[in-house]
Amino acid sequence: MNEIKCPHCGKAFKVDEAGYADILKQVRDSEFEQQLHERLELAEKDKLNAVELAKNKVGNEMQKAAAAKDAEIQDLKAKLGTNELVQKLAITEAVSAVEKERDGLKNSLSQAELEKQLSEKSLKDKYETQIKDRDDAIERLRDMKARLSTKMVGETLEQHCETEFNRIRSTAFPRAYFEKDNDASTGSKGDYIFRDLDEAGTEIVSIMFEMKNESDTTATKKKNEDFLKELNKDRTEKGCEYAVLVSLLEPDSELYNSGIVDVFHRFPKMYVIRPQFFLTIITLLRNAAMKSLEYKTELALVKAQNVDITEFENDLETFKTAFAKNYDLASRQFQKAIDEIDKSIDHLQKTKDALLGTDRNLRLANNKAQDVTIKKLTRRNPTMAAKFDELNSQRSSDAE
Repeated sequence: MNEIKCPHCGKAFKVDEAGYADILKQVRDSEFEQQLHERLELAEKDKLNAVELAKNKVGNEMQKAAAAKDAEIQDLKAKLGTNELVQKLAITEAVSAVEKERDGLKNSLSQAELEKQLSEKSLKDKYETQIKDRDDAIERLRDMKARLSTKMVGETLEQHCETEFNRIRSTAFPRAYFEKDNDASTGSKGDYIFRDLDEAGTEIVSIMFEMKNESDTTATKKKNEDFLKELNKDRTEKGCEYAVLVSLLEPDSELYNSGIVDVFHRFPKMYVIRPQFFLTIITLLRNAAMKSLEYKTELALVKAQNVDITEFENDLETFKTAFAKNYDLASRQFQKAIDEIDKSIDHLQKTKDALLGTDRNLRLANNKAQDVTIKKLTRRNPTMAAKFDELNSQRSSDAE
C-alpha cells in the first residue's frame, strides 16, 4: 500500500498499487499538461520577446544605417562643396597666374620694345658704318681690279710706267732705250719708245707706247678704240715693230680687265693692256724677239752653208707654238687673279645685302611680339581653354 497526503487538507490516506499508479498517472498528466502549457506560454513569450528584440535590433540597425547614410550624404555634400571651392580656387589661381604672366609679358614687351628701339638705333648706326665700309671696300677692290698692284696716287700713268721700268732697267734691260717720244717732226708723237739692242748693237725689239688715263681726257668719256689708229700711225712713222696702248679707260670692261688683249684684227702687232701688265708685255715681246733673232742668225748661217732649212722652219713653228702657250698661260694666271677679286667683290656685296635685310627681320620680330595675346598663349592648351570658358560662363551667371 502506498500513503498519499492531500496537499489541501493534509490528511493522509492509503491506496493500493493500482490506484496509486492511476493517481500518479493523473497527476503526471495534469502536471505535464500544465508544464507543457506553461512552457508553451514561456516559449511564446520568448518568441514574442525575441521578435520584439529582433524588431528593435533591426530598427536600431536601420536607424544606425540611416544615420550613417545621412552622415555619408552630408560628408559627400561637404566634399562636393569643397571640390567646387577648390575648383573655383584653382581656376582663380590659374587665371591669376595667366593674368600675371600676361602682365609680365606686357611689361617684357614694353621693355623689349624700348630695348629694341635702342638696339635698332645702335644696330642701324653699326650697320650703316659697316655698309659704308663694305661699299668703300668694294670700290677699292673694283679700282684694284683695274689697277691691281699699281699705285697711281700723286703720279700720272706715264710717270708710273717710267718708274716701274727704271726700277728693273739695270738688271733686266741694261742696254735698252726707254724715253719719251719728243720728235713731233712727222706731225704726231707717241708717249714712250722702247728699243732693246744686243751686244753687237743690233736692235732686238722696238715698241711704241701710248698711255691713256681717264684724267687725260675731256669730260666726254673716251674708249680704247678711239686711240688705236693714231697709235698705229706713230708706230709706223717711228719705225717701231710693236705698238702697245697702256690704258685705264673703260675700267668696267671685262675684255680689257682680263689681261693682255691683242687687237691684231684692227692693226698689226698691237696690244691693249692695263698698267699692271706693262713690264710683262715688254718681257714677253723682248724674249720672243730674242728667240726670233737667234733663229734669224741661225737661218743666215744655214743659208750661207747651203743647208736645208726645213728643220729650222719646224723649230720656228715650235717656238711660235711655245710662245703662244706661254702667252695663254700668263693670260689665264692674270685672269685667275682678277676672278678672285670678283669673288671678293661678290662676297662683300652679299654681306652688304644681308646687313640691309636686318631692318626687315627686326620689323618682323617686332610684329610677332606685338601679336602675342592670351588667346594665342592658351590656344594649344585645352585644359586652360576649358577653364577660361567656365570662368566666362560663371562671370556671365554672376552678372545676371
